[in-house]
Amino acid sequence: MAEVGVNVPVVVRLEGNNAGSGAKKLAESGLNIIAATSLTDAAQRVVAAAEGK
Repeated sequence: MAEVGVNVPVVVRLEGNNAGSGAKKLAESGLNIIAATSLTDAAQRVVAAAEGK
């Protein structure tokens, strides 16, 4: 993300067999990527990120 100049939080929805593993890797990556479990969860996380929470 640093290579392409993304400086805002990115919210991704992870689903499937390895969603938990993927979320853990994203959390440990140090990147500003927020994992969500559903579209509703993703929308709520986008709003929270926009509000600085």
